[in-house]
Amino acid sequence: MQIINGKEVSASVKAQVKAECEQLKKQGVTPGLAVIIVGDDSASQVYVRNKEKACEECGFYSKKYALPKETTQEELNNLVKELNNDKSINGILCQLPLPEHLDDKEVINLIDPIKDVDAFHPENVGKIMIGDYSFLPCTPAGIIELIRSTGVDIIGKKAVVIGRSNIVGKPMAMLLLHENATVEITHSRTKNLEEAAASADILVVAIGKAKFVKRNMVKEGAIVIDVGMDRDENGKLCGDVDFEDVKDKCSFITPVPGGVGPMTISMLMKNTLTAAKIQNNID
Repeated sequence: MQIINGKEVSASVKAQVKAECEQLKKQGVTPGLAVIIVGDDSASQVYVRNKEKACEECGFYSKKYALPKETTQEELNNLVKELNNDKSINGILCQLPLPEHLDDKEVINLIDPIKDVDAFHPENVGKIMIGDYSFLPCTPAGIIELIRSTGVDIIGKKAVVIGRSNIVGKPMAMLLLHENATVEITHSRTKNLEEAAASADILVVAIGKAKFVKRNMVKEGAIVIDVGMDRDENGKLCGDVDFEDVKDKCSFITPVPGGVGPMTISMLMKNTLTAAKIQNNID
């Protein structure tokens, strides 16, 4: 079993983005990212800090808009509209979840698709479906990079995705399909879920249940990608896969933390760079 080191793969993606950013700056373009955070969710604040740090590392211009929890839908919508028109901002990201009284769909739909570096706008989702896209959702795109880093060819492999969220599960299945894997999407209502999981050459787990995947659900020699970010019975950070139970059965596995997490932010940087190139007509 080999551990897929997300920090290492992420660092190489960021190094590439930084080098390209330096080239863009010579042409008078500095990629700019605006991050909106509403309220005081502690996990969201950590994510936003990490995104700011990554922007700094890559040489981007970044601006954070920390809005109070009481912010109205109209105020939030107006900020998004302003940022759509701001030439110095190439990417707009609204940190989810939003406070309950706000409609995240409304906000996502308002973001200009060419600045939607999370790739959540329906237009970008549709483009991913047909395989003609500018941006990919950050977590699934990062997972493809992690799988590639193993040197295992995805073509023709049986891939099983556990989870069907719009952020990870569904787009993950599409990206694996674009890589010519044979894909099965499973979820909490799937019958014989254990059997389906155990048939996978590549198993991607994003179900949000601590240590859900046990040894009997993993095929001998499979690649296991754990997207979960949970707490175990002792309050310790863990994934959706029972790492200790599974590790000796698979060929490659991502740890939690240090696996998928770092990749999400690196791919956000890559998307912001792409957005800056598109908006400035640079190939």
